[in-house]
Amino acid sequence: MLILIAGPYRSGTGDDPAKMAANLQRLEQPSHRLFKAGHVPMIGEWVALPVWNAAGGKAVGDDLYDEIFHPVAGRLLQLCDGVLRLEGESKGADNDVRIARERGIPVWHRVEDVPGCA
Repeated sequence: MLILIAGPYRSGTGDDPAKMAANLQRLEQPSHRLFKAGHVPMIGEWVALPVWNAAGGKAVGDDLYDEIFHPVAGRLLQLCDGVLRLEGESKGADNDVRIARERGIPVWHRVEDVPGCA
């Protein structure tokens, strides 16, 4: 399955690049376990960051950022078979969960609950 890993990236960082990088590392932590179980892990920032940079994004939260980051997750959810929602406050991740549930896509809150990851 293609599984979107959703959780805090920008939330609670005050746009501090070091804190955002730490959040991305936290999002990436379950990726190997998902991969070992036969799944393809996906994180929206893996797609959004290069698109934003290629478009000329300059500062977190600029107009291009808003045009790209959340829509990327929505587009990915058209392809994903599940969402792993990590802990932590995040409007974007909450929106991913809402979209997934509207589309009938399973949402897990623990990697152990993802099929094959017990």
